[in-house]
Amino acid sequence: MKFCNRTEAVCRMNLLGAERRPFLFVVDYKQDCVFVEETDRVDPAELLYNLDGLTNVEEGMCAGFTGNGSPVVQWETFPISLEAYADSFRKVISHIRAGNSYLANLTCLTPVRSNLSLLEVFYRSEARYKLWMKNRFVVFSPEIFVKIQDGFIYSYPMKGTIDAILPDAHRRILDDPKETAEHATIVDLIRNDLSRVATEVEVIRYRYIDELQTHRGVLLQVSSEIRGRLATDWQAGVGELLFHLLPAGSITGAPKKKTMEIIEEAETYERGFYTGVMGYFDGNSLNSAVMIRFLEQLADGSLVFKSGGGITAKSDLSSEYNEMKQKVYVPIY
Repeated sequence: MKFCNRTEAVCRMNLLGAERRPFLFVVDYKQDCVFVEETDRVDPAELLYNLDGLTNVEEGMCAGFTGNGSPVVQWETFPISLEAYADSFRKVISHIRAGNSYLANLTCLTPVRSNLSLLEVFYRSEARYKLWMKNRFVVFSPEIFVKIQDGFIYSYPMKGTIDAILPDAHRRILDDPKETAEHATIVDLIRNDLSRVATEVEVIRYRYIDELQTHRGVLLQVSSEIRGRLATDWQAGVGELLFHLLPAGSITGAPKKKTMEIIEEAETYERGFYTGVMGYFDGNSLNSAVMIRFLEQLADGSLVFKSGGGITAKSDLSSEYNEMKQKVYVPIY
């Protein structure tokens, strides 16, 4: 697979967009490692995807990975200690109390032991957006980054997660003051981001709930829908448009630039492709996802899961630590 930097990616995307030639893109968090390729030239031996129904998985390719008789999933996690998490948490909180950030997305790396390979996770998991990169990672994301259709750009930031089995879970997540503040902040950030590339930006739906199936049960996830109008010739500048919006506000925070510096200080590992974006341009429209729910294979063959959540002034250490651990799952059931 051939990767390029941000400048090269923008030029290639703009060229393909102007010529209305379909392409796939995968962008890492820091935007310095980018894969851009025409969809009919993506090698399925190196990269597989199923992005909201658009896929290069041919019939029969998943034989042996799905169906009756599949083994029981073994999934053992080894999260960092509460004390270690607290060190990063307190760095973020100190910046928030100093007025340097209103919301920061703090993430961690969790070693995992499983009987599933990356490829098996890709075939057996259920998610709206899935991508497997050979010997590197698999991602099964529920979160849309942006969609472009019929001259409008849409974003659906997700903030707020709760176990559906908890009593009155819908009301609890919607009434939680910390979750309410966090969601409002990220909606405002995304609205401002879209205003950089679009006009008539507005919130269409605010704080609605989706259900996410996991191998441990159902999670409730809170989202909003934001829309803006694009120029008629947006395809010729699709690369610039996309990178103007990166990185995704939902996995950084507000204000974005300063909060990214805080994240760099507080986190103890490299995100890599985790919290980057993946998607496709079909010649007329664009669909993309934030790369969360992320399982990575290290050089020694071991597996790590990357997860986290938003920190605000109202955040509780134990609750945030537990949310980070709760998100270490595979959507297989």
